Amino acid sequence: MLDIQTAAAAPATPPVIRREDYRAPDWLVPDISLDFTLDTDRTIVTARLSVTRNGAHDRPLLLDGEALELLSVSVDGVPLPRDQWPQGDAPLSIPLPGATHNIETIVAISPARNSQLMGLYASGGLLCTQCEAEGFRRITYFPDRPDVLSRYSVRMEADKALYPVLLSNGDPVESGAGDNGRHWARWNDPFPKPCYLFALVAGDLACNADSFTTMSGRQVKLGIWVRESDLPRTQHAMKALKDSMGWDERVYGREYDLDVFNIVAVADFNFGAMENKGLNIFNSRYILVDPETATDLDFDAVEGVVAHEYFHNWSGNRVTCRDWFQLSLKEGFTVYRDQCFSADMGSEAVKRIEDVRTLRAAQFPEDAGPLAHPIRPESYMEISNFYTATIYNKGAEIIRMMATLLGHERFRRGTDLYFSTHDGEAATCEDFVKAMEDGGGIYLAQFRLWYSQAGTPRVAAVLSHDAESQSATLTLSQSVPDTPGQVNKAPMVLPLRTALFDRQSGKRIEERLLVLDGAEQSFMFEGVRAAPMLSINRGFSAPVIVDMHRSPDELAFLAASDDDPFARYEAMQLLMLGALTEAIAGGEADNGAVIDAVRTALSNPALDDAFIAEAVRLPGEAYVGDQMALVDPDAIHVAREALMGEIGRALLPLWREVHARTARDAFSLAGADKGARKLRTVALGYIVASGAEDGPALAYAQYEGAHNMTERQGALAVLASIDCAERSQALADFYARYAGDALVLDKWFQTQALAFHPDTVEIVAQLGKHPDFTLSNPNRVRAVYGAFGANQWAFHSADGAGYALMADLILALDPVNPQTAARMVPPLGRHRRFAEPRAGRMRAALEQILAQSGLSKDVTEQVSKSLAG
Repeated sequence: MLDIQTAAAAPATPPVIRREDYRAPDWLVPDISLDFTLDTDRTIVTARLSVTRNGAHDRPLLLDGEALELLSVSVDGVPLPRDQWPQGDAPLSIPLPGATHNIETIVAISPARNSQLMGLYASGGLLCTQCEAEGFRRITYFPDRPDVLSRYSVRMEADKALYPVLLSNGDPVESGAGDNGRHWARWNDPFPKPCYLFALVAGDLACNADSFTTMSGRQVKLGIWVRESDLPRTQHAMKALKDSMGWDERVYGREYDLDVFNIVAVADFNFGAMENKGLNIFNSRYILVDPETATDLDFDAVEGVVAHEYFHNWSGNRVTCRDWFQLSLKEGFTVYRDQCFSADMGSEAVKRIEDVRTLRAAQFPEDAGPLAHPIRPESYMEISNFYTATIYNKGAEIIRMMATLLGHERFRRGTDLYFSTHDGEAATCEDFVKAMEDGGGIYLAQFRLWYSQAGTPRVAAVLSHDAESQSATLTLSQSVPDTPGQVNKAPMVLPLRTALFDRQSGKRIEERLLVLDGAEQSFMFEGVRAAPMLSINRGFSAPVIVDMHRSPDELAFLAASDDDPFARYEAMQLLMLGALTEAIAGGEADNGAVIDAVRTALSNPALDDAFIAEAVRLPGEAYVGDQMALVDPDAIHVAREALMGEIGRALLPLWREVHARTARDAFSLAGADKGARKLRTVALGYIVASGAEDGPALAYAQYEGAHNMTERQGALAVLASIDCAERSQALADFYARYAGDALVLDKWFQTQALAFHPDTVEIVAQLGKHPDFTLSNPNRVRAVYGAFGANQWAFHSADGAGYALMADLILALDPVNPQTAARMVPPLGRHRRFAEPRAGRMRAALEQILAQSGLSKDVTEQVSKSLAG
């Protein structure tokens, strides 16, 4: 029987932390020395803190602690009386005279019982840490807040046979042998850092070792630490690390500052990765890739996440956050940086499409739901709930808009000023904006509203033409919808890249960056002889929804002629969306324009396969639902399946030709080959959707003959949604083939949870009982229930069975891992977007969860806000 640690019962109403209540720390900790006697069941942690009073006050020193067994505490060598020791998880409060003191605490913790995966925990034979946001308090007593920066000296001692490798932040100083088969190592980090960046890993690991020479000529030792059998799957991650180090020097002038940089991959991890100074800890899914076990998307994700965590060395570590309300200061900026890096490493056009699709799938619904919040929130109950698409993805869009407004050179001057001014400090979002103003010579007073107002702005566009004056006038108006706690919002600053096209020649007449900063503004274009065609929000220059009536012919024109790749893609998506919404409304849409536009894209030799695959793919069902006042999952599914079938049948010979020509004899990560693989599976999906008699056999042939995971899983996903013998055969073969590889089995679980199979709800219920399913691994939970919550048609089954499944999962998971449990709540929180009886059943599921005694504050906050919003 698995012995797991349960979360402490939360109070009925968890306290609310407010940004307006921020106060600088009463005490600072310039230096901390940590001594670990490591053991899976009982680790002893000795912490020695040098503390200094911050300002003129008489308040005591408060040290946060959670799930700690306090063994001793002393002040300047004098033991603190036991009657002053804290009870339970209360802070350790020590009244202190004078300005400086030395505090020593000794605590015991149990990594093996730490199922929350916060603090020091055991994972697959390793001992490792996760401290962001507030996990350090589960290791030792400390002021666990990001504005207390300390220099760390760390000593670790452990059984050498069990833990031959001992890693921590900074640079290694010394190591040696101990008694009884034990050994020790000491690490020092010379750069002050907040405790959330502390890291420690101990275990039996092998290293992919390399080096990088910085722009000043320093050689940095690089290491990616994994199980020895996984070493061959780390080469792509190492290349990504070296590429990102060089890119950050070229683009931002940022050089790495320590003598070593280490990455460790662990199987059990709440997040994707963590940027701990000099010792990044990664979810293994973002390190381990090879063609047989990982898709092209996995390779891209490894490249992007490795870069993201490396870039944090400056945008997050050297300059960190003053408080957790400033989380987007580091995350939004760093997401923008990793997006630009990935665009430079591959296809800029396709990367932008992928980023916008992610924003629309995850962040736009968040902005439109009960959990809407600005990128700088004003309050929270549990900070872990604010690691959201708004903080990360919308935060990146806000940085992108500033870069657009300033231009490359002025933006670089702004970032240089930001880094130099705040190096070694805990900064705020305001500090970043001020650096952009001072370095870029721009005034951003109104732009700051992006940090305080939630919601996705809507822009209405009307273009008129005056033949007599040969001019065109574009009238734009904006509105920002009400969100929980925010109504009657002020206009935002919206940089909109805009172009006019000649309808006859298809040539661009003029392109401009228009800045809409009022409720309504008009912009005139001169020298326009004939009524032009409008291309607006090119490159998705602002994260807005554009409302503009366009005929299918106009959208088809832009899909064929627009010279901005994103705008071209957008026109195709809007054309398809119009056909789908017409069908959902009960009309008889003429899909000829859609079919012709798809044919044109497939036949255009100037377009690469990766772009074509994005352009001809139908909008997802959830995105279609987001366009409706009330979501009708069944009508959306029927309409989308019908349109996909019609496109498949109308262009069947062309789809077969595309499927055949995109086959490859060998695997390569070259852009053309990645694009071919993507388009090949899209073509296969249309062939099967057409109802072609040989469709399932063709899909199985692709599955069986694949020499890479991209084509194999692509074929499996197509088969998973249809009833046929090949489906069962492929699923059984996939499981047997990869039964020993947890990361690949996640794909097996996820593919079934995302499938449009009529029995998906029952299939997910059975997957939750599968011997390989476990609540203790967040990847497995996300693969089944995270994917299921994203499957709009199956999750919103009219009988409410999907809601009941999710509620039961959340209640079972909350005592084990509250953070992961809380991330399963949002699909239930969108009840206001659905008609009865679905809405009532979603609310009932939420009420069932909230009625549970001892519910964590993570889940309590998400559920209570979902019910109130």
